[in-house]
Amino acid sequence: MPPVVDLLALPCAGASATMYARWRLMLPDWVRLVPLELPGRGTRMAEPLIEDFGRLVRELYPSLPARPYVLFGHSMGALLAHGLVRRAQASGGPLPLALWVSGSPAPACRDPLRYQVLDDDALIADLRRHGGTPEAVLAHPDLRRLTLDTLAADYRVCASYRHASSLPLSLPIRVLAGRADDIAPDHITAWRLETTAAFDIDWFDGGHFFIRQHEAAVLATLVRALETLREGLHRAVPC
Repeated sequence: MPPVVDLLALPCAGASATMYARWRLMLPDWVRLVPLELPGRGTRMAEPLIEDFGRLVRELYPSLPARPYVLFGHSMGALLAHGLVRRAQASGGPLPLALWVSGSPAPACRDPLRYQVLDDDALIADLRRHGGTPEAVLAHPDLRRLTLDTLAADYRVCASYRHASSLPLSLPIRVLAGRADDIAPDHITAWRLETTAAFDIDWFDGGHFFIRQHEAAVLATLVRALETLREGLHRAVPC
């Protein structure tokens, strides 16, 4: 029987692992969805928020399993996923079957100045521009404060990232992107330079949160790609 594949999913800035909760109901039973929770939110609410990229990658690294897995991240989660794979490759740790990134410029194209303005008004404007946060959350004082504090910490994570030239990865990269996102298309396609293996881009209608706007189409794309990886694993297992 073809093996079960773990799909590890990292959230975007300001979010928790619950952003992938619906996926459990929509993925086939041979996909083991593993949303990775970041400190300071969800099931890790009691832990302090981490505001440094390198430290956050080190914190998450032990979560990588020894069994077959694919690593997925949206927006900030894509940058963290890339950092985790870099760390795994450098340390000889368990590499994923593939790295899948969504709604994110390539690491070499990121602008740290983009995340320097952290006052509440700017953060709220960003949330509304991207369209990923219900207005009911922003209207509730406690939820708004929690959301803004988490987002500000995550923006500091993004601002602390520094791209270092290094050898490309040796595993497949798949990029998912929204046609109406404000990320420059060439900053999306620059992910191609991050690997010497297979590279694919899937474009979807919608803006930064196309993964919610067109969830069924996104998941269908991911499942097809997972099926291909799973078949390769099945062929590799001796009879």
